[in-house]
Amino acid sequence: MTVNEPTNHQDLAEAPAATGEVADLLAMLAKQRHFLRFTTRDLTDEQAGLAPTASELCLGGLIKHVASVERGWAAFILEGPSSMPDFTKMTEADFARRADEFKMLPGETLAGVLAEYADVARRTDELVAKLPDLSASHPLPKAPWFEAGAQWSARRVLMHIVAETAQHAGHADIIRESLDGAKSMG
Repeated sequence: MTVNEPTNHQDLAEAPAATGEVADLLAMLAKQRHFLRFTTRDLTDEQAGLAPTASELCLGGLIKHVASVERGWAAFILEGPSSMPDFTKMTEADFARRADEFKMLPGETLAGVLAEYADVARRTDELVAKLPDLSASHPLPKAPWFEAGAQWSARRVLMHIVAETAQHAGHADIIRESLDGAKSMG
């Protein structure tokens, strides 16, 4: 099955009415999401699951991962570190399940992955647009990659989601070009 990028962008998560800094952050996130999704235009489910570079990354897996990360950080904005695992206590099995985020598993479709990502994006945008204060913060969960005792504000979390999405959109562009020569820009 080939999935086309929608031309009217109806199913792309559009930022709810927001102003100022919130509007700017949501607009930047929407742009990065578009670039990530755009790399999958006209691909089949099989193509979305291929890893044509030295990396094990595939386009469908990148979108699954970005959706999962965004979902987790949105929960963090609302609930704090209790919404995330204690990464210092993760087992090999936990890390193996996490690695499945980066793969198209049997029975998964590109259309399904894209629909889930659009739903996550819509929920994040609605949450952020309704936040009374982007400065509200929570302590970070335990993880070897976080500074002990650090806190992140909703603003910083949102900037992290934008950066993560942009980074993976770049990965996706390289993967797509390796698949069939198609580029997001140029």
